Amino acid sequence: MKVRHFISLLDITGYEFRKLINRAIELKKHRDPNFEPLKGKVLAMVFEKSSTRTRVSFEAGMAHFGGSSMFLSPRDTQLGRGEPIEDSARVISSMVDCVMLRTHSHEMVTNFALNSRVPVINGLTDEQHPCQLLADMQTYFEKRGDIKGKTVAWIGDGNNMCHSYIHAAMLLDFRLHLACPDGYRPNQTIVQAAGDHVRFFAAPIDAAKDADLLVTDVWASMGQEKEQKLREAAFKDYQITADIMHAAKPDALFMHCLPAHRGEEVAASVIDGPQSVVFEEAENRLHAQKALLEFLICGK
Repeated sequence: MKVRHFISLLDITGYEFRKLINRAIELKKHRDPNFEPLKGKVLAMVFEKSSTRTRVSFEAGMAHFGGSSMFLSPRDTQLGRGEPIEDSARVISSMVDCVMLRTHSHEMVTNFALNSRVPVINGLTDEQHPCQLLADMQTYFEKRGDIKGKTVAWIGDGNNMCHSYIHAAMLLDFRLHLACPDGYRPNQTIVQAAGDHVRFFAAPIDAAKDADLLVTDVWASMGQEKEQKLREAAFKDYQITADIMHAAKPDALFMHCLPAHRGEEVAASVIDGPQSVVFEEAENRLHAQKALLEFLICGK
């Protein structure tokens, strides 16, 4: 049987996406300590980038399911000493049941998957962050029902999160309004593939008009710290403020993958306000990834 990987949201269908969301909701509501579908299974977690939510959620998820996980960093393995990623993939995947990588290069994850005999999960790359979208969409479905036909406004950097939101719009059939500064738009190839699902706006308040969900991310992600001052100038008019939220629908939700910088990409009154669901969104990383692990390892 062909090994299923989760490198991009486009590795699953819209039907499978909804099934994963519904399974995550079910797992969240009814946790059975005697349900151990991954008993005896091992998840290897390769981290080039630091993490809170990704590491804790995957480790806890494996433990809940009766399995175990191991943390691997380049400085502690041959990955940091020049061993070809293809060789590492063959070796690691011969000893474990699934591999999650959180790294810079998207190609590293795709090359690892090409040489792996077990499922490979993209825990984050500079290009995409599909695991976060599982949690984001689970949160929306829990709060507002199916997102099909709804409008999501992404305001800020056209980064990995933005790319995965574009993929989610394609799979779940919602409209995505993008407001990004010049020079910080998402990858044009990814945008073109989405067709009419994506529309650009010059002003954030116009992108937010009548939106059902507003989302943003930090202005400078990990590895971009040297660009902080430059990005602060470019993004100064792209903060999600109370006025931006008021342009959306009255029951619109606010999401952020965290960590957040209050007073930069989002006003404190918004992220700490009644429309914000950022901490439920963060918790749902656990439940969504448990559903994903079950899907990939057990084939369910």
